[in-house]
Amino acid sequence: MKPRPIRLCIYPKDIQCITGKSERYSRDLIHKIKTILHKPDHQFLTVEEFCTYMGLSCEAVQPFIRN
Repeated sequence: MKPRPIRLCIYPKDIQCITGKSERYSRDLIHKIKTILHKPDHQFLTVEEFCTYMGLSCEAVQPFIRN
């Protein structure tokens, strides 16, 4: 059996599953983190950057990331 691939970037739907908040909140949060990190709009937000900002461990967040 092949191991499940690990996705590097995080999307609003993933943040909804993690936080239990709305899609709009999730999109705003991604925008806020990207602004703080000085990332252009065309760049993705990584799971690691999200976890660092939110103060969560990547191991705890990884099961919520949908592939």
